Amino acid sequence: MIEIAEALAPCVLWVDEIDKAFAGAQSSGDSGTTSRVLATFITWLSEKNSAVFVVATANNIDCIPPEILRKGRFDEMFFLGLPTREEREAIFTVHLKKYRPDALESFQVQLLSELSKEFSGAEIEQVVIEAMRLGFNDNREFNNEDILVTIQNLVPLARTKSKELDLLKEWSESGNVTSASIYI
Repeated sequence: MIEIAEALAPCVLWVDEIDKAFAGAQSSGDSGTTSRVLATFITWLSEKNSAVFVVATANNIDCIPPEILRKGRFDEMFFLGLPTREEREAIFTVHLKKYRPDALESFQVQLLSELSKEFSGAEIEQVVIEAMRLGFNDNREFNNEDILVTIQNLVPLARTKSKELDLLKEWSESGNVTSASIYI
């Protein structure tokens, strides 16, 4: 992966859910393979001179080995919490324009963003998709009411995993990470 990224430079290397990739680095269940890969990766992060911009995402900060989190490996760490009302409004607008570009004005985007307070961006997209299914099942275009019904029926991850979310929020307020939201 490192050789390919450097051969393609300048490029962006996206490591999705890095917490899962290195979660077992401290255990010896894989004969040390994960630990060796981790050592190679963090050495490369610290010493690379190539024009490879590395971006990584994580859902569980506790599973990331601390050597990845230390300053110098990544230039900056950002926390992306649940979207604010303004951000939810923008997310609804993006997805409604994507699926029904000529019908945006028929949806009450402000109301939808108010009622989806604990929803993630992915959950908002799924609300729109499920509302489309409701309309399709009735042989009609989906509407604002379908989205409202879907919002009421969806239990967001923020409610089912509130303890984990609270720990992430606490970590984000530690001063070692920058908020990615412009509305805070």
